[in-house]
Amino acid sequence: MEKYELIVIGTGPAGEKAAVKAAYFGHKVAIIEKGKDFGGAEVVTGTLPSKTLKETSLYFSGKYEKGLFGIDRDLKREASVEDFMFRKNFVTAAAGKEIEENLMRHKVKVYKGVGSFEDVHTIRISGEKKELIYGDYIIIATGSYPYHPKEIPFDGVRIHDSDTILQIHRFPKSLCIVGAGVIGCEYTTIFSTMGTEVYLINDKDKILPFVDLEITKNLVSQMQSSGVKIFFNTSVSSISSPKNEKEMVKVTLKNGQTLNVDMFLFAAGRSGNTKALNCEKITLKIGKRETLEVDDTYRTNIPHIYAVGDVIGFPALVSTSMDQGRVAVAHIFKTQDLEHLPIYFPYGIYTIPEVSMVGITEEEAKEKKMNYCVGKARYSDMARGKIMGAQSGFLKLIFIKDDLMIQGVHIIGHIATELIHFGLSLVEDKKTLYDVIGTVFNFPTLHDLYKYAAYDGLSNLTGHRVKP
Repeated sequence: MEKYELIVIGTGPAGEKAAVKAAYFGHKVAIIEKGKDFGGAEVVTGTLPSKTLKETSLYFSGKYEKGLFGIDRDLKREASVEDFMFRKNFVTAAAGKEIEENLMRHKVKVYKGVGSFEDVHTIRISGEKKELIYGDYIIIATGSYPYHPKEIPFDGVRIHDSDTILQIHRFPKSLCIVGAGVIGCEYTTIFSTMGTEVYLINDKDKILPFVDLEITKNLVSQMQSSGVKIFFNTSVSSISSPKNEKEMVKVTLKNGQTLNVDMFLFAAGRSGNTKALNCEKITLKIGKRETLEVDDTYRTNIPHIYAVGDVIGFPALVSTSMDQGRVAVAHIFKTQDLEHLPIYFPYGIYTIPEVSMVGITEEEAKEKKMNYCVGKARYSDMARGKIMGAQSGFLKLIFIKDDLMIQGVHIIGHIATELIHFGLSLVEDKKTLYDVIGTVFNFPTLHDLYKYAAYDGLSNLTGHRVKP
């Protein structure tokens, strides 16, 4: 039986970075992948595929030109689903190959098959070649899978989850989406942009509950103006599977309404990929939705077994998962280079338009009774925004009145997920409005949003207009 200092289960962002870091520091490392492709949800079923589809939808709809630059663009032919999927397949194939090559460069031994616990140190690999390997330490990075309520008859053809929707063979004429979290909102705007009639079902009174309310209200308004029909405070009562291609999917809501749609997508939650691990055999503690419970070093209830990424639940972001893997390795091998994640990290939501944020929301500031104020700047008022023909989008700063220290940054609009990183440094480094005002940006750029929002904040604070 081959012995390793570290065994990693899963080649997603958390697993790959953990394995590569341990190997970089000279440790003997093995990694196990059950799928034919490397990269987990980051590459195969989630992040890169959906974000690539978002960009592709903007291109084929003409909104890169028409929506942002005010120029009409005539398509010479109607976009096919093959066009829609081509770029996604290209990007994911390239990313998967890069992960494989990165593991090879660092001399990480790759095993193909399903990994499960034989005992607390031994992993059984069930693949083409069945074998046992031993690990001094083990990191579980098996990711997550879409939650499937029993009452929904998923078929992967007309009734989808967030994995199978990426394998469609034609565009739906109409689509009912259940779940107004990140995944649901992203697919709502992607398909709406492509001309699909979209119905979004949300069992709460607002979408994206962790995002600043002013931002989500603006996103809802833009969804509705693009034709999306949103049903709040209700959920699905029943779904009837179509018997043939011509028959519609009948969706009955708990508020009594009935929707007849071409396709259905359930995007309300994911569960940890722990079923195949044989956790019960070694008394590995499992929490809600089949996720693994860990401490602040990502150690499970068994001291030499760690878990990182989506398999431990929130925040389930590629960016944080990567560093969770690195942090776990730092604690295992005492590398003393990255012992915890930073307090602040950005959230990026790849809707159309994009939403991104860091720090506290205005609702949190009110709840904590903070002596705060806000400053805002709109894309349409910026020189770069005028060049682009931007008609919507804004940046919002939340700061403390007494010392002008910035506590939160919230953006909705074009490339918000790129613009947020300057905001991250402001919150993390405890910068003030005057620090922003004293910063020189290239002109014209959208980073001017920060400076104008800072001036607007000073105006709101003093009660009279401060000239930028």
